[in-house]
This record gives sequence, structure tokens and C-alpha cells, in this order.
Amino acid sequence: MVCELSGICGGCPLRCLDTARYQEQKLAAFRETLKHIRQDNIAEGKPVFVPDHTRRRASLAFSYKKGRLSLGFNAAKSAEIVNLSACPLLTSGLNAVLPAITRLLEDICAVPCNVKKGKKTFKQNIRGGDVWLTEAANGIDVVLEFDAEPELEHRMIVFEQAQAMPSVIRISHRRSPSAIIEPLVEKARPCIKIGGYDVYIPAGTFLQPSAEGEQALTGLVQKYMGDSEGAVADLFCGVGTFSYPLARNPANRVLAVDSSERLLEGFRRTVNKNMIPNIEIAAKNLFKYPLDDAELKGFNAVVFDPPRAGAAAQTARLAALPVGERPEKIIAVSCNPGTFVNDANTLVSAGYKLVEVTMVDQFVYSDHSELVALFTK
Repeated sequence: MVCELSGICGGCPLRCLDTARYQEQKLAAFRETLKHIRQDNIAEGKPVFVPDHTRRRASLAFSYKKGRLSLGFNAAKSAEIVNLSACPLLTSGLNAVLPAITRLLEDICAVPCNVKKGKKTFKQNIRGGDVWLTEAANGIDVVLEFDAEPELEHRMIVFEQAQAMPSVIRISHRRSPSAIIEPLVEKARPCIKIGGYDVYIPAGTFLQPSAEGEQALTGLVQKYMGDSEGAVADLFCGVGTFSYPLARNPANRVLAVDSSERLLEGFRRTVNKNMIPNIEIAAKNLFKYPLDDAELKGFNAVVFDPPRAGAAAQTARLAALPVGERPEKIIAVSCNPGTFVNDANTLVSAGYKLVEVTMVDQFVYSDHSELVALFTK
């Protein structure tokens, strides 16, 4: 789809290409990366290309200078913000709420905050930050991120304007990406549908950027599971994107592992609410403390979906297992084909076979690709 900001906005740098050329280039880059895997004859599944207007999760930057607010993605190779009134990447729901979010930020930034430096306190307007938007199944979740504590007047602005935004069901604040999130207004608890369940989303939770991409990934995981059943480990589980569909088979017993206690708290709440008996949840930093031989014993299948850094420590543990104690299947989901190559080579060198790998392109008109791959013993 043509965009008037193509070549200016850094949100989708490859939009200048026509659809056929873009998909061809994306697939060629993906295949070039796979050449670094030390195995011949790697089968490819049919690639999935997610269309425009599907991005349900977006992070937009904002700045406030001389009484004017800018909200949008950064310009290509620049820290300058390109103002957005609408974006072809985003869902219609997110596009519809952008003007109201702009007004909200204008009013918030116009009111000075108390800022402390040493022993001195002075007034200062909020000069910039980020807005995290997520379209859940029942409304839009907003996280305002700026490095200041909202004053009473800011909170009143949020409360009053939230009432005028019927599609927005929660607005929260945090001072930085790693800071504790404080809900300011919550009209309803945001939920999405995964595997037929209503799944609660804590504020700031990582989700797949599109529902269509999520469905493609979960569909491929289920395809690669095939008739396999039994004990399944879902590592780097997040909100349970793969745990819920896997648990639909009552013959499966799913161990879901992630490092975020706050995220897992919401996961446990949803599992308990839906009375799902065959999901067990555990907190563990798999980068520092991967599941060891004893913890991996008895699993018929392992699914892992790590952040961009990959799963080097965990794949090394899997590769080191005695042959008779290895999972029959390992299904890798990756948002970084580069680090996936390292994980794949660890498993292939240990004797696993990479049976098939499928590209999923849900970061439309960008250089990023995702994939799902099946390894068998």
C-alpha cells in the first residue's frame, strides 16, 4: 500500500518496493541466512506474509517543543519524529484513536511537573517519551512512558479524557521501559483470544505484533507437533501464546517457563480462571539458568520462542542430553534468523535434523523476519 511518508518515516523502510519485489527480496534475505546452517537440503514451508493494517501493537515516540506536540515513528536514520495522523501498518482501531492520544499528550505536556535535582525542586514540562498502544479484543490499552511522576492535575487530565475515549479501556504510566507500571485508569481488563481462551494482558506485556501473525505462528507450532503428545516444555513462554493451544490436547502436560514474575502472575490468573489443569507455570531466567538434564528429563517435545538474543544456553543444554533422553521434537520460534542459525547449528551438530523451516513476515515492509522450525531426533 502506498504511504505519503514512504522514504521519510522509519517505521517501514521497504515500503518503496512493490509487493512482489518486496516479498521476493524478503524471502531471498531469509534464504541467504539459512545458508549458514550446517545441514544440506533444508525444506521450507510456504512463507506467510501478513498484510497491512494488522499491527495491533505499536510504540510511538512523542516530543513537546515550544507548545507543539509531535507523535509518530522516528524518521529514517534519524531521531526526528514524523507526525502521524494514520499509518497503513496499524489496525483501524489504533489509527482511529491517534488523534485522541495526541490531544491527551498535548494537555499532559502543557502542565509542568515537579522535578528534583539534588536538593532543589523546580517545575518543568514533560519534553518527550513514548506511547505504547495495544489493541486487545475488548479495547485499546495505552502505556504512557515519560521520566516524571504524574502530578494530580496530570492524573485528572488522564481520567477526564479517558471517559471521552470509549475504545480505550486502560491507561497506565511508567518512567522507563524497565520501571514499574502504574495503572492510572482501568475501565476493563484487556484480554486477547489465544487457543479459544480469554487471556488477560498485563500493562506493557509483550505480544506478537499482529493477531494474524500470532495465528500463523501458533498454527505452525501445532502443525509441527503433529500427532506428538505428552510432556511439552514451552520455554520463554510469555503470555502463553503456545501453551494454551498445546493444552487443548488433554494428553499434553505443558510446563511454561519465563523469567518475568509480573507477566507470569497474569498468566497464572488466566489459567486458574479458565480452570486449565494441564499447564504448570514456572519462573526462571533461561539465559542464566537453562533447564538442566534433570529438569528436561521426560519431555517428548520442547517449544522455545526466545527474544532476539536467541536461546544459546538452553540449546546447549538440549544438545548435551544423552541421546536416549532427548525430546523427540524441538520446535523453534525465532524473531531473529541470525541468532536462530547459531541455535540451529548447536542442535544439528548434536545430531538433530532440521526437518522444515517456515518464514512468517509480520513486520511488514521491514528488514525483520520471524520463523518456525522443526527439529527431530
